[in-house]
Amino acid sequence: MKIRVVSSRKEMFILNSNERIVHLAFRPSNKDILGLVETCPKIEAIQLPQSYRRSVSKSTEMFLEMQKVQLLEGDVWGHRKDICEYYEIPSSIIKEIADMKYKDMSTEDILKMVSRKTKMKPEMVAYILTKEFTVKIT
Repeated sequence: MKIRVVSSRKEMFILNSNERIVHLAFRPSNKDILGLVETCPKIEAIQLPQSYRRSVSKSTEMFLEMQKVQLLEGDVWGHRKDICEYYEIPSSIIKEIADMKYKDMSTEDILKMVSRKTKMKPEMVAYILTKEFTVKIT
């Protein structure tokens, strides 16, 4: 699972229109978020750092909800944008989540265990859980 990392407003308008998940590494205005949804009509989730997430207005949250775009809190620790513009969630984590789901673990337990182990925010784990992934369990 790849997350497109955007570190400036200038980058938002040159994104691929097929982007599904975007991490904004700057404090976006309402106009920035509206522009992102226009630029990427297939967007499913926008991830923001905790401090930036708190500054998003209620009207923007409602707009994203109407567009069926999830607003997630989280970071991409250690990611070097100069090397790759995408942050990739390792397939081993996604497989582990799928295995836990296959073993009928409760969603709450999966969120706690994966969040503790990977330091990933529970919102992102929940997004992965609800997303339809085709993971073969061997």
